[in-house]
Amino acid sequence: MVKLGCILMSSVACLSYAGNGLEPVNLKGSVDSVVLPVLKQYAIPGMAIAVTYNGNHYFYNYGVASKKTLQPITQHTLFEIGSLSKTFTATLASYAQVMSRLSFTDSVSKYLPALHGSTFDAINLLSLGNHTSGLPLFVPESIHNKSQLMSYYKNWKPTYPPGTRRIYSNLGIGLLGKVTAEALNQPFELALEKRLFPALGMKHSYINIPADQKKSYAQGYTKKDKPIRLNSGVLASEAYGIKSCTDDLIQFIDANMQQLKLDKTWQQAIDNTHIGYFKSGNMMQGLMWEHYDYPISLKQLLEGNSPAMILEPSSVKKINPPKQLQTNVLINKTGSTNGFSAYAAFIPSKKVGVVVLANKSYPIDQRVTLGYQILTKVSH
Repeated sequence: MVKLGCILMSSVACLSYAGNGLEPVNLKGSVDSVVLPVLKQYAIPGMAIAVTYNGNHYFYNYGVASKKTLQPITQHTLFEIGSLSKTFTATLASYAQVMSRLSFTDSVSKYLPALHGSTFDAINLLSLGNHTSGLPLFVPESIHNKSQLMSYYKNWKPTYPPGTRRIYSNLGIGLLGKVTAEALNQPFELALEKRLFPALGMKHSYINIPADQKKSYAQGYTKKDKPIRLNSGVLASEAYGIKSCTDDLIQFIDANMQQLKLDKTWQQAIDNTHIGYFKSGNMMQGLMWEHYDYPISLKQLLEGNSPAMILEPSSVKKINPPKQLQTNVLINKTGSTNGFSAYAAFIPSKKVGVVVLANKSYPIDQRVTLGYQILTKVSH
């Protein structure tokens, strides 16, 4: 790691850079120019950024993991990645389908007998993976255990017919995770930590952080600068519970651009998460990943990542047959918890991608803008 200097934010913070290849011309300066104003505006204690370009990785680390300890951010610092976790659940479900352990055309109740005779006799797994099941975003606050959760699903009735609206849903992807665990005959957390992460060479990603890794776990901060960490709910593991670092996540981005030498089963599983099933506005929905024709303007990208796309139902235009793997697209996903923020985006045709992690909650549009600006600097 080469120390490049220090900057002053809400607390003393250090900037560092490391990479595994020749850095694109003035990329560090370009990254600094878009990151430093955001750090200052939102008083973000720490941020870790990774860029992949033609298979080479570049890491830009800012600030501290904790305002109390002043431990500097590195590419191995663990962050809560929020809903970016959903793309891993989708990948694991896709793997189960490639392995013929489940089929996305099957009904949900086929795999969960407790839901026989419910609405889920007529809702298929695919709708859980592309936000068209009709399930709402949040788990009701009254639900604290699996029994209460399954009772909720059993009695739930959709507001809209399944397949007719995109409704961003923790309950939907969470249920797909439950089905996948049943199909693989393995607890969901183990399937992630013992199957998926090792297959992708991700050595520092967890649902439950081991004792010897807790020193790497950043302290999160709310918008009001209060220390906070994830308070896991009944679907946290499946919907928003992964803790990871830029070193691992940029590896995941490479896998999504076919830049790693993976077992063919896993590569097929990842590729299948990029199949496009419908369009909502200018966004094409895959399995959790969101796609845009490239080139795309920042304005269009922000529209696709607007609060309305998360909090409100949106109409869908079905793609029939589904659009197979595309390369000239920008693919992205945001994620956040109350104390952390994440964004990942990549352009397969350019072999470029970016991961942006911070240990404070700050607006999605700022994350997307930051990521877009970095991708633009690298790809042009």
